[in-house]
Amino acid sequence: MQKITPFLWFNGNIEEAMTFYTSIFKNTKINNVHRIGDGAGGKILTATFQLENQEFMALDGGPMFKFTPAISFFVNCETQEEVDNFWAKLSAGGSEDRCGWLKDKFGLSWQIIPSALGKLMGDPDPVKSQNVMNAMLKMNKIEIKKLQEAYDQK
Repeated sequence: MQKITPFLWFNGNIEEAMTFYTSIFKNTKINNVHRIGDGAGGKILTATFQLENQEFMALDGGPMFKFTPAISFFVNCETQEEVDNFWAKLSAGGSEDRCGWLKDKFGLSWQIIPSALGKLMGDPDPVKSQNVMNAMLKMNKIEIKKLQEAYDQK
């Protein structure tokens, strides 16, 4: 078991959420499901699942608490194709926000970020890094080509 595990609070939709997330990411599995009520058809109370080998715990805690953008999951992407794929799937039924952030249909916040962003913004030339920052601030979904164009400006 990993030392630190994200613990997610849902409101009656753990099974839907686990199915949704495990359909999007690789290296996934549902580990444990604890139901209350009528055996296999009972309501899920708690569950554990893995996305990209990262374990998550889930609780059906009811409507008392909701997700906020104060906690988000950062998805590092190597290609625009990866960015586009995660962006389309995770934002479906949710909402798109600025600078690579989105909220999925369960209200959980994600950052879909290409590794190129950090590389380009980390350039020691302050003009280049600022150009990249300014380009990013205008985007919802991050587009690597536009970041590169901003970086290459003279």
